[in-house]
Amino acid sequence: MALLALGINHKTAPVEVRERVAFAPEAMSDAMDAAKQFADLKEIAILSTCNRTELYCSSGMQGSRALLEWMGEYHGLDPDQLQQCSYAYWDEEAARHMMRVASGLDSLVLGEPQILGQLKSAYSLSQEHGYVGAELSRLFQQTFSVAKQVRTDTAIGQNPVSVAYAAVSLAQHIFADMSDSRALLIGAGETIELVARHLSQAGVKDMTVANRTLSRALTLAEEFSGKAILLGDIPDALADADIVIASTASQLPILGKGAVEAALKKRKHRPIFMVDIAVPRDIEAQVSELDDVYLYTVDDLKEVIEENQRSREDAARQAEEIIETGAHDFIRQLRSLEAVDVLTAFRGQAEALRDQELEKALKQLQNGKKAEDVLTMLARGLTNKMLHHPTIQMRKASAEGRSDLLDLVQELHQLGEQLKNEK
Repeated sequence: MALLALGINHKTAPVEVRERVAFAPEAMSDAMDAAKQFADLKEIAILSTCNRTELYCSSGMQGSRALLEWMGEYHGLDPDQLQQCSYAYWDEEAARHMMRVASGLDSLVLGEPQILGQLKSAYSLSQEHGYVGAELSRLFQQTFSVAKQVRTDTAIGQNPVSVAYAAVSLAQHIFADMSDSRALLIGAGETIELVARHLSQAGVKDMTVANRTLSRALTLAEEFSGKAILLGDIPDALADADIVIASTASQLPILGKGAVEAALKKRKHRPIFMVDIAVPRDIEAQVSELDDVYLYTVDDLKEVIEENQRSREDAARQAEEIIETGAHDFIRQLRSLEAVDVLTAFRGQAEALRDQELEKALKQLQNGKKAEDVLTMLARGLTNKMLHHPTIQMRKASAEGRSDLLDLVQELHQLGEQLKNEK
């Protein structure tokens, strides 16, 4: 068994690095196939979100460095640079880390629920393409079970806090009356849906949703009595927006400095509040250089988020105990399964010896030998053959000073009391 969780997240790398190691959804299958071949992996799944990129593998112990070299080659980065901002967990530590991620304990927002769905999607995609086998499948299933228990048995999920909530909360600190503000939302995924919900609850009535496909934008906009536009229409809508929040899966920026500059002129330099939740970023970093623009990224939301984390600390401690038990139980189960092959072979060997000696005994009975003599020879022959190889190995272990093996034999055959009496 060699389970590996390798990753880079918001704790180890800034957004400038995280966006460069992110995997586009449409490229995920090809990426898993390439990584599997490059690092000689048995199984692999990739999780790529705005705050983390993680690879879960069934691997040889050389897998960590090999995967970093593959990531460097794939993304055009120096593997040594990736090494400095990455982490690698093996076996029980890998299981524990994955369970913490699924339960929201390793998230930027403590206890946020979205990550569990993202992890389930990563598992489904890997399973669909045949990159998940027995070991990773068991790990994912145990992880989902533990995450469900954390949600059920602790208050970690009460009053959900998310990056979307933090973005809207920050806007409320800037705009005294949110009902007078107009919002432009770029993207129409789960995060933007949460943003729209929080904006609506904060009193925002005028929302425009911009998306690559108009149908999805319409579905979301209609729920909040808003308007829907395509991404290409953003420059025209930007001048009317007081709040701009972006979260798409685009690999390139959607909103550039020039478009924002033009919008500010039309607004006569009335300020625009912007939050870019996406990784890679949707809004060019240079936009922050403009006067009258207040641009924040996911990293800038930490202060808002930390206030909400404090209320969840007790629940987090309870969750850690559940995860510790879950990780320990998983490894015990995995080790038990590893023993099955050995036990099967051991029993098969014993049964083969039994059958050989029994066949000899039956022939001797057919040849007219006394039953009592045949039974004695059967017992002696079976005992000698069963103990022959173990006896040789124990003598060899004793000569080499391997007392641990002799102690194990005593434990397996419960010889302690007998040896004590003989002394």
